[in-house]
Amino acid sequence: QVQLVESGGGLVQPGGSLRLSCVASGRIFSINHMGWYRQAPGKQRKLVAIISSGGSTNYADSVKGRFTISRDNAKNTVYLQMNSLKPEDTAVYVCNALYQSGPGNSWLEVWGQGTLVTVSS
Repeated sequence: QVQLVESGGGLVQPGGSLRLSCVASGRIFSINHMGWYRQAPGKQRKLVAIISSGGSTNYADSVKGRFTISRDNAKNTVYLQMNSLKPEDTAVYVCNALYQSGPGNSWLEVWGQGTLVTVSS
């Protein structure tokens, strides 16, 4: 019913920056938290950052101080500003959201298809 579309990935040198975007569309009444996960080759998917509907944030220790998550509720969009990028940040970055399709409905989880971030040496 609801889909997420990520954009902004690409190739960047170590120390560089990228800004990822994720837009939710479909039958959305309310979005609770939104987050970014990443999966590097040969590794499990891990949480990068999450932001609540009220703006509270949490980050993985590996990105704390370098990445910033934000959201625009009017646009149903979440962003991930990535600075001081390292080769170990290379991964497919996937957006996640918890939403309601109507008042009082169950909270549902949706995932995007991902966008590739490559940090070269």
